[in-house]
Amino acid sequence: MGVSKHTKFLLGILYLSYCVYGDFLALSSVVALRANFICNRIPGLTPRQRGICRKRPNSIVTVGEGIQMGMNECQYQFRNFRWNCSSFGEENSMFGITHKVDSKEAAFAYAISSAGVTYSIVQACSQGKLKRCSCDQSKKKGRLAPRGWRWGGCSADIKHGLKFSRQFLDAREIRQNKRSLMNKHNNRAGRKAVKVNMETECKCHGVSGSCTLKTCWTTLPKFRKIGDHLIKKYNKAKLVQPFNGGRNRRPVYLTLKRSRHSHAKPRKSDLVYLEKSPNYCDFDPRTGSLGTVGRKCNRTSSGTDGCDLMCCGRGYNTHQYTKTWQCNCKFHWCCYVHCNKCSERTEEYACK
Repeated sequence: MGVSKHTKFLLGILYLSYCVYGDFLALSSVVALRANFICNRIPGLTPRQRGICRKRPNSIVTVGEGIQMGMNECQYQFRNFRWNCSSFGEENSMFGITHKVDSKEAAFAYAISSAGVTYSIVQACSQGKLKRCSCDQSKKKGRLAPRGWRWGGCSADIKHGLKFSRQFLDAREIRQNKRSLMNKHNNRAGRKAVKVNMETECKCHGVSGSCTLKTCWTTLPKFRKIGDHLIKKYNKAKLVQPFNGGRNRRPVYLTLKRSRHSHAKPRKSDLVYLEKSPNYCDFDPRTGSLGTVGRKCNRTSSGTDGCDLMCCGRGYNTHQYTKTWQCNCKFHWCCYVHCNKCSERTEEYACK
């Protein structure tokens, strides 16, 4: 799957910056470009997002990196599913999410992109790449923590990342409808996934390595941990419906559709969806499904990657090929390496 157009544009800015400024890479070169020039050429931004972009053009590069991070993680998590994150990066928009169905997959796509932007902003702050943030000032060096140790080092500023991600990503939801409520909820679930998975690292101080004094700081986890967290939320995603209120009877908030209690709301950390997912077996522009024709499958698996499920009962083609490589290499004095040539005949299976 290709990279979305917005990411190509942003990475192009980074590459140009590197060519011109070398090691003085990111911020000075991007800021030197006129903000209007950059922001007006990023497709799909809402007016409010363009305003944020003009005020903080250096942050937009970080946003692009976060979206790319989310796309990569989405592809990894769904690599063995019929839907393999195929709706990411195909649309001429800032976020490349083209779901025409308000499904569980759309919920995950929004959540993982929101998590990616939050993560990328927090990381850039800690690395000193952004002007308006750095380390978490509430965890200043030497301040006593509730558990008896003291804060030290540079704690990741998760509060700033959450705030920026919310302001920027929620700004695209300009319509007051049920899909906008769904997207905002899943954006928040993605941000929350980063927050609840933050880690604390500590260093002991004292004679002979004793821990008479301990200083700690908060750090970001591996992004894979956040992806694993959200795929669990995807598997337990909640079907919701809008509650219409006000004078115009517009959607006000979301309620659980299959609940014994009327107007029960989903948890903030839940992924939510409005419509049942399509089966993703066949190409269908209406739903954004690319189908599974040509997808590789595992003939012996009974899981989602198995040929029976992946190919939707259409069967599969078998491709045989021989793989060769150098093996059993030995160094001889003096001075050459001798290798044998090994080969293996293998088979691949692809859906009809």
